[in-house]
Amino acid sequence: MTGICTGRVAVVTGAGRGLGRAHALALAAEGARVVVNDLGVAADGAGASAGPARQVVEEIRARGGEAVAHTGDITTGEGAGSLIATALDSFGRLDSLVNNAGFLRDRMLVNLDEDDWDAVLRVHLTGHFLPLRHAAAHWRAEAKAGRTPDARVVNTSSGAGLLGSVGQGNYSAAKAGILGLTLVAAAELGRYGVQVNAIAPAARTRMTEQTFADSMAAPAEGEFDAMAPENVSPLVVWLSAADSARVTGRVFETEGGRITVMEGWRPGPTADKGARRTPVEAGGTARKLLAAAEPAWPVYGTH
Repeated sequence: MTGICTGRVAVVTGAGRGLGRAHALALAAEGARVVVNDLGVAADGAGASAGPARQVVEEIRARGGEAVAHTGDITTGEGAGSLIATALDSFGRLDSLVNNAGFLRDRMLVNLDEDDWDAVLRVHLTGHFLPLRHAAAHWRAEAKAGRTPDARVVNTSSGAGLLGSVGQGNYSAAKAGILGLTLVAAAELGRYGVQVNAIAPAARTRMTEQTFADSMAAPAEGEFDAMAPENVSPLVVWLSAADSARVTGRVFETEGGRITVMEGWRPGPTADKGARRTPVEAGGTARKLLAAAEPAWPVYGTH
């Protein structure tokens, strides 16, 4: 290990299992003191248990690291506030926030009810916004007091947020929203010494094991496990470290040994008449522009 997070304090949400657990362990292995947040819910968000967060804390401590558990609900203002307070009360500082918590309630749109829509947007999108808001308020106060931080936020989007995913309208909308939130936060918080980036990971977790059961099966013994959650964590650790200076407002797709910088929406072919078009003219212009444009990438689940 290189110790690139030595002296830093990191908060990881949804860190009791899967990607979050891998991130928490990796951050601790690189010297960070870690607040392990997890509400301990089932894969669909039902129930609650302090067990998963506490177990990860025990793992970190058994390896010689420092960690504390936080089992509050970060989709509420009170829970998110107590999360940031836990870092400050336990370790006296906050350097990195990794927003990772989430669950799935997959339905085709015609079968997707309001409760399942609201629940998924709440845990993914609101669950990113509230911890970020409370952390940002602390960092802004530090900057205004003359102690400008060297802070990092790593948000968790998805390929579903980049391209869409059949049967996951709620999840895709939430993950696309996280990308917009990342860009705004990076622009607003840079003056306070805060960098904000997002990842779109692919890995074998509770959330993906049913959807991608065939492609995410564990490999034979001795082969590289491309879908292991631990493959994603090195990039998260680097984005959480001081070593990632001047990297902000970016989105990285990461899977196995692959890292891709996503380039997002950029203007393509355009035409300006300088006057109002009729609907038929607008349609004709649109078709010409589409013929000159790069074809759209397919939505997950359509090929």
